Amino acid sequence: MGKKRLVLTAQDLAFSRPLPKMDTRTPTSDRQLSGAKRNAILSGAMQEFLAHGYAATTMDRVATAAKVSKATVYSHFKDKEGLFIALVQQLQEQKFQAVYGSPQGQRLQGPPRQVLHHLASTLLANILEDKPFLAFMRLIIGESGRFPELARAFSHHTPRCFLLLLTDYLGSQSGLKLKDPEATARIFIGSLVHYVIFQELLYAREVVPFERDRMIQGLVDLIVKESL
Repeated sequence: MGKKRLVLTAQDLAFSRPLPKMDTRTPTSDRQLSGAKRNAILSGAMQEFLAHGYAATTMDRVATAAKVSKATVYSHFKDKEGLFIALVQQLQEQKFQAVYGSPQGQRLQGPPRQVLHHLASTLLANILEDKPFLAFMRLIIGESGRFPELARAFSHHTPRCFLLLLTDYLGSQSGLKLKDPEATARIFIGSLVHYVIFQELLYAREVVPFERDRMIQGLVDLIVKESL
């Protein structure tokens, strides 16, 4: 009597295969991983833009600096210009939080002299003590001739949120008797930007120094009367 042959069915074969590894990732962990990679890319981009300039920086270099694949960089940013603009937006958000310490949309409150002095002091301190941000401003100014879209992106994203919030505040202060709150807000912010560019980026501090506290006090005095 011959031996019976062992016949395996398709079902038997299915059970004999090793079980696939379970994906234990959650939507939250995926988002956290994606956010971490995005931040790494932006950090790598900042490093490369400052080291090589806008024109010489490539997505390959950014990927290497961020320690991610080139495909990962493109999955987050369409092109180099989009990456640069995202970096500008990130810097703007960081500065906004550092100065206002609150989410966008919150109204400024307090006496005008106190509010304006605090805004000017905090903004200048935060910018002048941030060497990478100053280097980034130098980069934008230096590249603006060949790449005007970079300067436009910086001008659009960085001062705009400050301008809107300050205009709203000045307009609510009837005691200041301002005919054009937006113009006053522009003059206020423009004076601070000019101080940064002239004194720091153009090294006027070494030739015609102007003390920061003196400039802030004089600027506030132009807007707020002594009694307010």
